[in-house]
Amino acid sequence: MIIDIAAHVMLPKYKERLYKYSHKFPTEKAVQDKRPLLTDYEARMEKLAKYGNIVQVITTTMPPIEEIVEPKEAVDLARLCNDEMAELVAKYPKYFIGAVANLPLNNIDASLEEAERAIKELGFKGVQIYTRVNGRPLSSDYLMPLYKLMAEYDLPIWIHPMRSSNQPDYPTETISYNQIFSIYGWPYDTTAAMVRLVFAGIFEKFPNIKFITHHFGGMVPFYADRAFVHWNNGLERLGTDHFPGLTKHPIEYLKMFYADTATNGNSTHS
Repeated sequence: MIIDIAAHVMLPKYKERLYKYSHKFPTEKAVQDKRPLLTDYEARMEKLAKYGNIVQVITTTMPPIEEIVEPKEAVDLARLCNDEMAELVAKYPKYFIGAVANLPLNNIDASLEEAERAIKELGFKGVQIYTRVNGRPLSSDYLMPLYKLMAEYDLPIWIHPMRSSNQPDYPTETISYNQIFSIYGWPYDTTAAMVRLVFAGIFEKFPNIKFITHHFGGMVPFYADRAFVHWNNGLERLGTDHFPGLTKHPIEYLKMFYADTATNGNSTHS
């Protein structure tokens, strides 16, 4: 059996309510409108049935609701979204074996409450966050209560990249050109988030914490040797065996992340 652990959805009730604010995420909407299986779960099941041995763990696709609506509306949207995913999993367990909670991360207390509700009442398998949380890095103290909670439940945190087309590639410009923001920006943002988590000592604070990174862990597997050499140079300059707050080489912490294999295939063009 093949388990797709990061199968994106935008189910009908959630989509209808979120799309009231679609003027705030035009690029994401343009992509999603061309992906009908995000919403049409019956058509999705027909496609899955052709393969016979694939099941999915569903996660809600972009945008992060904390970037679109105010905290109170974000709480309501997250609850609607999670309830709708739970209904799908309960109704069609042959195809959907679990779900990952969407959180209103512009309200951390409400996020903790919704995470607990999703896990305890809906049976969810973890939570999803993005590589930025309203401009904050994932190493921010703001997120420590969520990490503590998920470590206590021993359930994973899915990390999805988030860089928009309105995030320019150069400071003299106002947008990103040539799809750089997603093709190359997303793997970079995933990598930056992972490294910041490592150097913030998250794995020291919460030894059993589990992160699942999207798109095969960004650049990390492909630049491991470069990172190893450069961090060794840094340690040599510092005259120490470990960076402050760490007890292992950064590469050893990076090995503690999990990853899906959604990279749009292996390149035959290089």
